[in-house]
Amino acid sequence: MMHADLIDQDDFRERLQALGFAVPPDVTAEQACEYAVRALTPERSMALRRLVEEMLGGHATLLPAVREAISRQLLPALVPRP
Repeated sequence: MMHADLIDQDDFRERLQALGFAVPPDVTAEQACEYAVRALTPERSMALRRLVEEMLGGHATLLPAVREAISRQLLPALVPRP
């Protein structure tokens, strides 16, 4: 039997909370991203960038809602500005 790591909205929210983002319980992945983007600081930006890279490049499976929220909300917010 295979065991796959699956990252759902709850897992994603918990990971953001572990980085210090104030994300209320029971929000969608899209809403969790909105909370994170509003609270970005240079330090949190680096930590969030590492988390996103780990999640997108790892072996875990992201549920489509989580992957889409990251693509729409977090990736644009994490692009370095000149």
